[in-house]
Amino acid sequence: MNRENNLPQNEGGEGTVVIANTPVQKKQTAGEWLEKVAQKWKNHPGSAAAALLVWLAGFLTLAVMVFLVGFIVIRGVRYITPDLFALEYNSENVSLMPAMINTVIMTALSLVIAIPLGVFAAIFLVEYANKGSKVVTVIRLTAETLSGIPSIIYGLFGMLFFSTALRWGYSLLAGSLTLVIMILPLIMRTAEEALLAVPDSYREASFGLGAGKLRTIFRIVLPTAVPGILSGVVLATGRIVGETAALLYTAGSVAQVPHNLFGSGRTLAVHMYVLSSEGLHMNEAYATAVVLLVVVLALNGLSDLLARKLLKGRG
Repeated sequence: MNRENNLPQNEGGEGTVVIANTPVQKKQTAGEWLEKVAQKWKNHPGSAAAALLVWLAGFLTLAVMVFLVGFIVIRGVRYITPDLFALEYNSENVSLMPAMINTVIMTALSLVIAIPLGVFAAIFLVEYANKGSKVVTVIRLTAETLSGIPSIIYGLFGMLFFSTALRWGYSLLAGSLTLVIMILPLIMRTAEEALLAVPDSYREASFGLGAGKLRTIFRIVLPTAVPGILSGVVLATGRIVGETAALLYTAGSVAQVPHNLFGSGRTLAVHMYVLSSEGLHMNEAYATAVVLLVVVLALNGLSDLLARKLLKGRG
């Protein structure tokens, strides 16, 4: 049978292909949605209540975050002036530039020391230590305990050991090493979880191809765990940038960029604390808070971009 004869004929008698119209889903109205929700609540009250609590918690979390960020931005963005970024601080311009430079220096120094220590400690716990050994249990328990200690305790230790016992006084080096001790448990635990998340099949495949232990760790395991490790680094960076109490005891609050690491200097968080505690420059304190928010967001964005590039390059 000729296929063309089965085609529908139009008025001109020519064979044409008719495509059936697909049914268009009717847009749900608000009343229908409410009726559906009420029916679900009637049939499954427990599930509906749990869903309501989840939505309520998410909405409250988002609302609080938007309120905090919006309040700080509205109060501070109009007071961001060029004088606020002068290289030298004085009582007239209340410049935050020295504090910003000190923040960058201390953050970089702390991360350069803490990241290798934390990652190598995590490699030891995951790849070399015996599973379930008492040493591993003690190390993990100690790291979790140190993560919950208030930062002012770290500051007191740093003041007694670095500033007093080693006679470094108030200095960027004393503050940076105190921050290293503070963020080391966080980096170690997040790196350990990231390494544990790497499937064992990756290691077995590498061993099967003749690779050794170290080559497998540095060429297979670590690149795969990079996103998880970077998430811990981002959290540690946020804690460094926002730290105040520990640095008041170790780095001091001098509003200048020291000539070397043994000089005293304040960070952005300490700068904001000093301005708000004095009560004379509240507007500049809010402006500093806005800059601090931008710095944290920029660091998070750079970390995310770095993780994407590493994964893309590896792929």
